[in-house]
Amino acid sequence: MSKKASELILNADGSIYHCNIRPEQLADLVITVGDPDRVAKVSKYFDSIEFQTQKREIVTHTGSLNGKRITVISTGMGTDNIDIVLSELDALANINLETGEENEVHRELQFVRLGTSGALQRDIPVDSFVMSTHGLGMDGLLHFYEDSELVRDIEMEEAFFEHSAWDDAKAIPYIVKGSTSILETLRSENTFEGITGTACGFYGPQGRHLRLKPNPFDINEILSSFSYGNYRVTNFEMETSAIYGLSKMLGHEALSLNCIVANRAAGTFSQDSYKSVDLMIQYALERLTKD
Repeated sequence: MSKKASELILNADGSIYHCNIRPEQLADLVITVGDPDRVAKVSKYFDSIEFQTQKREIVTHTGSLNGKRITVISTGMGTDNIDIVLSELDALANINLETGEENEVHRELQFVRLGTSGALQRDIPVDSFVMSTHGLGMDGLLHFYEDSELVRDIEMEEAFFEHSAWDDAKAIPYIVKGSTSILETLRSENTFEGITGTACGFYGPQGRHLRLKPNPFDINEILSSFSYGNYRVTNFEMETSAIYGLSKMLGHEALSLNCIVANRAAGTFSQDSYKSVDLMIQYALERLTKD
């Protein structure tokens, strides 16, 4: 069934509405960053750049490094923006934009998030890199899609729900595992691994107290004290769970690599987060483009 114009929205030049790119301008390897300014900080390491565009906070560069074609795109902050960007990138890969029909052959994308995050465990220092084995979503996004239970770790969800005594008035947490193959590519003695908590906001949802008191006030302790098998919650941010959930439902691979700029348990913050993020970018690009 072809998609209605109000569903599959295109610009006058045939590019998809928010991302402002066409299918041939999208590489199979997609690096997502939150900050629009970080796109150029990634693409400056490319051997060549073939395409650039920007619409609102979504900046896109496509180029090549070591013979590997890469798209780097900014999503902005939050799972609501991830819903837009991931859905449109999948449409570019798997829907004929002229007819609105799904392509017969599925095109699989690899999504690698290069983000910043706050550690919840004291033993994970600032300026270190954390790979997300799972995304724990407290935003509720995946519950707006049918069959999300097919990609979620229901047993781990139930264990967290019991551990946290979760408030039924809030969105029910969901948990999705990231890509094992990309994790193996990025893994080294320099990386930490664990469950990444994804919040629907930066202040109250992450336990920060300015003028309004968070509820629950001890969300960091609830997360940091949760473990399931060999997994523990290592860090907090605002995008990973949505990237993992949508990617898996759409048949793509996804992995988050986060630079730790703050340690919430120790109350510390990086003295030079820009340098640390740059080192993470170089680390990821070297491993992702290695023969």
